[in-house]
Amino acid sequence: MLLDLDHVSKIYGDLHALDDLSLTVPAGQWLAVVGSSGSGKTTLMNIIGCMDTPSKGSVRLEGHPLEDLSSAQLADVRKDVVGLVFQKFYLIPHLTAVENVMVSQYYHSVVDERQALDALDRVGLADRAHHLPGQLSGGEQQRVCVARALINDPKLILADEPTGNLDEANEKIVLDIFRQLHEQGTTLIVVTHDALVASCAQREIMLNHGELSGELWNDEDAHQAYLAAGGRPAFSHDAAPGTQPSDLLTQDLPVGFANPTKAAKVGGQTTKGE
Repeated sequence: MLLDLDHVSKIYGDLHALDDLSLTVPAGQWLAVVGSSGSGKTTLMNIIGCMDTPSKGSVRLEGHPLEDLSSAQLADVRKDVVGLVFQKFYLIPHLTAVENVMVSQYYHSVVDERQALDALDRVGLADRAHHLPGQLSGGEQQRVCVARALINDPKLILADEPTGNLDEANEKIVLDIFRQLHEQGTTLIVVTHDALVASCAQREIMLNHGELSGELWNDEDAHQAYLAAGGRPAFSHDAAPGTQPSDLLTQDLPVGFANPTKAAKVGGQTTKGE
């Protein structure tokens, strides 16, 4: 497994932002993390992306435990293994598109404009390489972010609401890029409240108040391969790690979701969006 979370919690006083979550993700899988606002999606992303550490439990990336690493060591993992794509872009306004991509190279102490131009070409922006962010549309800025995430050939792309600020046409472009990356073997974890974006993934998990409240597979072949490789259903608290999705409850969840513990309700119904 590329990623293994074992009974991971993030606790702030009485608040359990992430509550005893166990999750395994193999190399090459496309996973979507869904849930309403405050469900723990961003907390999970920050922990997987080495931007935060768990209060309890263990996180392993490529078999290496992360919880005991120093801030400098976590930064090394973040730049070497993980590519981050954010909803708010975080482009430097006075740098061109290609220079913004090269910023990621800078942290490796190797800056190669040709490679940065190639990364922009992969996302269809070769002709916009020397434009400033203010001269680019929102969709183009997001594609610069994807190119920036790709430049160091990460094994895991972690995207937080990557289409949240995009119109339908640009959403399709970004999703097509993600499909290409997935076909090339890149592992994708996409945090989203958009049902269409989530449905593109092979697998979806739903969080509610920091706990896993459901799991859905959109690709049965990938599901069977995952189980054959020793993968387990995600779970929180007392759900048995050997429990199969067919054994799980589905009450109160969106169609197709399996629930390993209990269905969490908001106003009498489980919600999938923000």
